[in-house]
Amino acid sequence: MNTLKGRNAILTGANGGLGGYLAEALAHAGVHLFHVGFVNPGLEALSARSVSLGVRSGFLSADLRHPAERARVVEAARRELGPVDILINNAGVEYSSPYDELTADQLDEVLDVNLRAPMLLTRLVLPEMLRRRSGHIVNISSLAGRSGPAFQEPYAASKAGLTAFTFSLRATCRGTGVSASVVTPGFVETGIYTRLKEKTGISAPPLLAPVRPERVAAAVLRALRTDAPEIVVSRYPVRPVLAVLDLWPRLGLWLIAKLGANEFFRRVVDAEHRIRNATRP
Repeated sequence: MNTLKGRNAILTGANGGLGGYLAEALAHAGVHLFHVGFVNPGLEALSARSVSLGVRSGFLSADLRHPAERARVVEAARRELGPVDILINNAGVEYSSPYDELTADQLDEVLDVNLRAPMLLTRLVLPEMLRRRSGHIVNISSLAGRSGPAFQEPYAASKAGLTAFTFSLRATCRGTGVSASVVTPGFVETGIYTRLKEKTGISAPPLLAPVRPERVAAAVLRALRTDAPEIVVSRYPVRPVLAVLDLWPRLGLWLIAKLGANEFFRRVVDAEHRIRNATRP
């Protein structure tokens, strides 16, 4: 999409940590926004901020774990803004935990929000995009989906699936005027990472230092404007490590461990265990 001004977009996870930065960047680019969040607080103010930047805006509190809610999101966005030109799947859920300690409900929640919701929201907006021969899906993935850090099995699997979904959808839609991109950040200084740091007091290892959320927002705009298949956003270059992982998995996994991702999540899990034990009666 060379021109973003005047396009209509659905943004999920709008009132999460990263969502506000995405909304700000999109509104500055002239994109009309339909903000979707799990809970209402902040959505109305976020929508008002978009209006103050000169675009039309709407908002809706919805639980993306449920199929009926996904359909309600798309219907409400169309009523508020008109045909959907852009879908940005940003909503996400993460649990740092030994895999055997997660409940079935927690597994379902991660897969429902991180993978099923993006796939089914895409399915709802895609026919109209194909008819109009114009549209773009942007999925917010994670380096966890490329590197598979410890204590992140459901999250890593959901993000890996989201990346594969993006590439496959992109191939299917080639030549139709509709496309898809994935933005793949490492740690971001907001949202999930910031909540973990505030709760446990543990920071990311130096070589995996978090990026500013504005960089992720800029990557989303670049993906839309240039039709990039994938944009990796990290403080330091990680593509060489990912290339090693693809070519020599044993060496790649060793490098990832040396970068400190596994130890970071191990320390987070230990800290959360201590916090829970300290608060038990």
